[in-house]
Amino acid sequence: MTSVQHTMTDIAVAGANAHSQTDFDYDLAIVGGGIVGTTLAAGLKNAGLRIVLIEAQPHSVAVAKGQAYAIHLSSSRIYQGIGVWDAIAPQVEYFSQVHLSDGNCPSVVKFKPRDLQAPVLGYVAEHRVLLKELLQFLDTCEHVDWLCPAQVTSTEYHETGVDVHLAPNPHQSDARTPSIPQTLRVRMLVAADGSRSQIRQQAGITTQGWQYWQSCLVATIAPEKFHNHIAYERFWPSGPFAILPIANHQCRIVWTAPHAQAQALLELEEDQFLDLLQQRYGLQMGKLSLVGRRFLFPAQWMHSKHYIGHRLALVGDAAHTCHPVGGQGLNLGIRDAAALAQVLQTAHQAGQDIGDVQVLRQYQYWRRRQNWLALGFTDILNRVFSNQWFLVVQGRRLGLRLLQWIAPLRVLALRFMAGLSGRLPHLAQQK
Repeated sequence: MTSVQHTMTDIAVAGANAHSQTDFDYDLAIVGGGIVGTTLAAGLKNAGLRIVLIEAQPHSVAVAKGQAYAIHLSSSRIYQGIGVWDAIAPQVEYFSQVHLSDGNCPSVVKFKPRDLQAPVLGYVAEHRVLLKELLQFLDTCEHVDWLCPAQVTSTEYHETGVDVHLAPNPHQSDARTPSIPQTLRVRMLVAADGSRSQIRQQAGITTQGWQYWQSCLVATIAPEKFHNHIAYERFWPSGPFAILPIANHQCRIVWTAPHAQAQALLELEEDQFLDLLQQRYGLQMGKLSLVGRRFLFPAQWMHSKHYIGHRLALVGDAAHTCHPVGGQGLNLGIRDAAALAQVLQTAHQAGQDIGDVQVLRQYQYWRRRQNWLALGFTDILNRVFSNQWFLVVQGRRLGLRLLQWIAPLRVLALRFMAGLSGRLPHLAQQK
């Protein structure tokens, strides 16, 4: 996480400090070189903008993270539009069906490719694969520079630009770390530095949200039988339980449970954990074995009241986080990046100032409304299915039967979950 200590409580608009048109080191500085930040830089490959990515961790550390993500069709199409998907695709697993069910209820909603008139419903990609290929793609972009590992120490916002003050990351730097300039002058700043974004906090952009009563236990499983490219989402009173295929003979599980129960699952001996997992997992893939370690993260919901500030835009987790049910989180950030890239490129090619508030409002109006719907969907879905109230149970099971019986309703729901409804960035639109 990039550390920021803002030197102002309010944005200083000082004409005497405003930069001339030739004073800028870069047009755009992106703070945070994770998947969303690098997607934004890659999406601006043909924009004619000079870009710098500022990342606190060395690339080797960032790439080594063990997460895996459901990648929606909208996200895969964005990467196709950028030109990096052909390198990613051979390294990810696809799923051609999604089975949605409620506890022990026998009704199962089966989403299939024909519902979207697509060859598959989505993909599962490891963090290291996505980031590695994005980094390699950016190596070919002459207009993109890196400052890594480096951290922002303070920022000064002026009428026409931003001064970004920097220092090497004292915890990650060594003798091989390249020299880090003390100050960069840029036209605008993008915060892609995660849910605890210091750029957002110190710019005075407030958020609303809450911690859920649940944590999510994540593990990789090697089932005895082939997964047949099926993803499962089964709802239990304790929380959703998801199974995602990530390799020919492996699956990733996300087991949501109240904090104490999730912690107890984490601390179980492996054989005890597998016994409980088999009960939750079912017998459809035979005996299970554990691959690697289990890890835990708390579920939370957060939404920024604004996505923009003076010469500032927020993307990804810096702007919003949601419950992992439905795999929306990273995909929303990828669409943020594609939308902001489109807005900035259009403005620049029209001769407009990319940091002007009227330009940035286009991005905020577009993405904040759409993200509200997705964030609200994940919250309602988790709350409706994570309880045993009789009327709620009957209502949600009726809803599942309607999805099962009424094809147009099933298609509508699937398009929304796959990120294909609403306004799509140009990068996501099939040619």
